[in-house]
Amino acid sequence: MTRKKADLLQGTLDLLVLKTLDLESLHGWGISKRIQQISDGVLEVGQGSLYPALYRLRDRGLIKSKWEISEGDRRVKVYELTKAGREALAQEHADFRLFVGAMERVLGTE
Repeated sequence: MTRKKADLLQGTLDLLVLKTLDLESLHGWGISKRIQQISDGVLEVGQGSLYPALYRLRDRGLIKSKWEISEGDRRVKVYELTKAGREALAQEHADFRLFVGAMERVLGTE
């Protein structure tokens, strides 16, 4: 059986990025790869979706960025959660659990 690649809704992508950055600070490509790795390859986040999400989250004050030098001696922008980002992650996670529960109830009806 082959797995279908999942499309990400904007709010879901924001939640995934916040959760990924809750684990550790990462650069954009690292965020994308970590989401793909943790989801066993089901979720793939392209640059065209990821960077607008990062800018949106930064503009909301949920993440911040700084320039660092990578292992390969390249400058990379590393993103990390702010205090407001941790609070938003907790709320968005709770909201998502509520949504998933409601969807399961609707899909489970006969």
